[in-house]
Amino acid sequence: MNKNHYAIIMAGGIGSRFWPISRTSYPKQFIDILGTGKTLIQNTYERFLKICPKENIYVVTNENYTSLVKEQLPDMQDQQILTEPVMRNTAPCVAYGCFKIESLNPDASIVVAPSDHLILDENAFITAIEKALKTAEEQHCLITLGIKPSRPDTGYGYIQYTDNVINGEFHKVKTFTEKPTLDIAKTFIQSGDFLWNAGIFVWSAGAIVDAFNNYLPEMHEIFAEARSVYNSDEEKEFVHRIYQRCINISIDYGIMEKASNVYVLPSEFGWSDLGTWASIYQLADKDYVGNAVIPSEKVIMYDSSNCMVNVPSDKLVILQGLHDYIVVESNNSLLICPRDQEQNIKQVVADVKSKFGTKFI
Repeated sequence: MNKNHYAIIMAGGIGSRFWPISRTSYPKQFIDILGTGKTLIQNTYERFLKICPKENIYVVTNENYTSLVKEQLPDMQDQQILTEPVMRNTAPCVAYGCFKIESLNPDASIVVAPSDHLILDENAFITAIEKALKTAEEQHCLITLGIKPSRPDTGYGYIQYTDNVINGEFHKVKTFTEKPTLDIAKTFIQSGDFLWNAGIFVWSAGAIVDAFNNYLPEMHEIFAEARSVYNSDEEKEFVHRIYQRCINISIDYGIMEKASNVYVLPSEFGWSDLGTWASIYQLADKDYVGNAVIPSEKVIMYDSSNCMVNVPSDKLVILQGLHDYIVVESNNSLLICPRDQEQNIKQVVADVKSKFGTKFI
């Protein structure tokens, strides 16, 4: 296994679209949301154990989730758990992890990935990442993995690529587009040169540090300032202090959309970002009328179809005459809403917080 290969797992989000199961105090990456016996972050960590040495895997998370990471990933040492004092989107998270690794090993190649995605074809994923790490070592470029789209989905970002290729498979990126309308998504699919943006990145430590210098120079200055304390007892306190100066910006918008050396590897490995209840419904086992029930021990349904039901295993639930609905109960909260209106859940969470405070959030 290559000792220059590193992984950064981003695990700081709160997963509000999975409310009420995902809470601020216990977000979705720490939950066995698919009923597999392992949480999403545990599955992510185990995938990376097949790519790089376990001491080269880092988790960047909110300070409040440190104990959850330690509990669920007991093999991780304290210095591998990088904590953020505040939420500042993905650019500062990536900068912290990459600058720390670069100070430890300037020859490092790094894969950065979310903690809460589903990968069905693990072997294909590992092959894609290893190809990308090799290309990152050889070329001074920034690599992202693009998923070959199976439908015009409005929930994903899109990457347009050109015929300009390096290492046989890595295409020069032309444009990034955030979640489009359905009509635009259909146009993208028909054109044949667009991929879904999986939010998985690969680069050498040198290439990403240079990119911060070129496109987010103030953030580069902030994390370069900490070089003297990385991997020391002073690191946490120092980084927490300078983190407050970071702007709230994503790595996509701050660097990937601006840099001229960005390449995409078209990939297929059974990927889902598990961003909404609809994505869980698509993946879950269903009965003959389309109902997906997790867990299913004490749920009885009459004249009901195409429903997504997730309730505590000790709760008896009877549904009658319900079609195309999401029914979720957790933590003294019950959500019932039409499946085609689940995009409103983030607003529901905001309204609950406004009316009842953080008790239910």
